[in-house]
Amino acid sequence: MSLDLGLVVGKFLPPHRGHRLLIETAAAQSRRVVILVCVRDDDAIPGETRVAWLRELHPAAGVRAVEDRYDPEDSTTWARKTVEWLGRAPDAVFSSEDYGPRYAALMGARHVSVDRERRRVPVSGSAVRRDPYAAWEQLDEPVRAFYARRVCVLGAESTGTTTLARQLAERLGTCWVEEYGRELWAEKLARGDLEWRSEEFVAIAREQVRRADAAARRADRVLVCDTNAFATVLWHRRYLGRPSPEVETIANAERCDLFLLTGDEIPFVQDGLRDGEHVRHTMHGWFEQALAAQAGRRPVPWRTLRGARGERLDEAIRLTHGLFRGSAWSPGR
Repeated sequence: MSLDLGLVVGKFLPPHRGHRLLIETAAAQSRRVVILVCVRDDDAIPGETRVAWLRELHPAAGVRAVEDRYDPEDSTTWARKTVEWLGRAPDAVFSSEDYGPRYAALMGARHVSVDRERRRVPVSGSAVRRDPYAAWEQLDEPVRAFYARRVCVLGAESTGTTTLARQLAERLGTCWVEEYGRELWAEKLARGDLEWRSEEFVAIAREQVRRADAAARRADRVLVCDTNAFATVLWHRRYLGRPSPEVETIANAERCDLFLLTGDEIPFVQDGLRDGEHVRHTMHGWFEQALAAQAGRRPVPWRTLRGARGERLDEAIRLTHGLFRGSAWSPGR
């Protein structure tokens, strides 16, 4: 480690394994590494998001955002501004771009070329943006979570939501998120607490979102969720008879790419935790009304699934395939 300060600069739009190689090479040869993230207001991924990803992936490096408002061909200006941002010239610039040698020379720094031909890590930011699902193996967990498509299965009690969510995830070879509210209800029953409180639904919504965000990092391009905070809004209404602005705020901020509503035409099965057979049809209507209304605010596609278990699963798979239209990858390949 003969260098004091190594520099890596780029858009990181998004970070990928090629960037990781670049940064790890810099870290192996430098006492300190600074990563400059060039950001613009119209970037497809916000600058603060990319900075947070890089800080997570490379905690020993110094990461900061800089304005990307200079001519990319003007290495002189970029070199001058870089020295201003750093407070000094770096000892070396690590890059895999053509501009690297001149940019480094203008600061009196060495240039270290890393995998210029993309042979060790065959990926580029433009390739990822064009088709992140085809480039999935070149992405790290936080970036995968950003791109993972989320399919939420929801419905009234005993309409097959959990069964469908589990089977869909198995068929797609990915992970799924179980319903936290059911888990909490079992705990309440065990201690004889039969009353729901508004703050419990707020906690359910937050925990469901947290678990989904964590699972999205492990998902293989698509994450299946057995309910989400959107459904919690309706369960609050079901048990407390009124809306919860706090739960609605959580639901409005969560991510979803496809809602699958399970039909209520199948027989009700009592498993010891359910108490809603008498309102099941009403609840199903609430779900349909809420899904139709949300389409006007944020156009998340949705479909009611009916029929036998196999028919529902086949339709769910077909609809999920539609989320990857235009990609070289599709679920089940």
